[in-house]
Amino acid sequence: MPHAKLTDRFGRTVNYVRLSVTDRCDFRCVYCMAEDMTFLPRQQVLTLEEIARLARNFVALGTEKIRLTGGEPLVRRDILELVREVGTYGLRDFAMTTNGSQLPTMAESLRKAGLQRLNISLDSLDADKFRAITRTGNLSQVLDGIDAARDAGFRGIKLNTVVMKGRNDEEIPELIEFARQKQVDISFIEEMPLGEISEHDRGLALCTSEEVRNTIRRHHELIPATEDSGGPARYFRMPDSEVRVGFISPHSHNFCSTCNRVRVTVEGRLLLCLGNEHSVDLRRVLRGHPVTDDKLQEAIIRAMDLKPERHHFSSNGDVQILRFMNMTGG
Repeated sequence: MPHAKLTDRFGRTVNYVRLSVTDRCDFRCVYCMAEDMTFLPRQQVLTLEEIARLARNFVALGTEKIRLTGGEPLVRRDILELVREVGTYGLRDFAMTTNGSQLPTMAESLRKAGLQRLNISLDSLDADKFRAITRTGNLSQVLDGIDAARDAGFRGIKLNTVVMKGRNDEEIPELIEFARQKQVDISFIEEMPLGEISEHDRGLALCTSEEVRNTIRRHHELIPATEDSGGPARYFRMPDSEVRVGFISPHSHNFCSTCNRVRVTVEGRLLLCLGNEHSVDLRRVLRGHPVTDDKLQEAIIRAMDLKPERHHFSSNGDVQILRFMNMTGG
């Protein structure tokens, strides 16, 4: 049983941790990273054993939900061993965010290893557009991965679409129909100003959740869903489908008042907020105290005082945070 709860200065209980397992990825999505990236040297990256130790200690401090992220978590060697280990920690929710490219061969093994849910990025159903947005991605491989995940019997599968004006916003109705056909949930995400990019103007590309909702309402009625996902998305349902449609709106409707999550980068930096640089170096504590966990738990508990009340993303394309999304995890 957890012997403590993680609570910040604003009375929010933190019970959800996103653990990045790698900064590497087989895609180069335009909103996530630059085309030519320099990745971290191996000694700066947490080992899988260190990541598992972090997960175990967060669970001891009341964490109920863990999501493994990247980069692309499935390009990390021996990732199944980590999934198998964390899968024994008795979590209420154990999930992973993936680009789907490795799922045709790995979906079934992940499910058997104890992973419960998947978020799969899907920004276009047009092969050429998909390649342009991901720079290296193969759409048919990802579609096969979605089918493999459905066949594997995960408790939940959700598609994530980052909507950008002039890039994929006209595909919103088609993506909704695809989700309905596959019987999977879908979330539409406003692009976040993380990392310096030159490929497009974020201020001009921003498509707000309200604009996306208005597009969908031309085809389907949207009814606010009553259940809480425990994450940042606000969900709606359509009267004739079980599929949920989510909206993640860091610009137009920040979700800070109910924020229950923190992130750990693959370097072991505990990020208290995606939109701020407040962080604590847990790698130093992990490696400085390899045998006992007291100091590690102490550092995590103390870090909660650094969690800010809210983030402040501007919508004019300015970069507030210099680290790229692949450094943080989705």
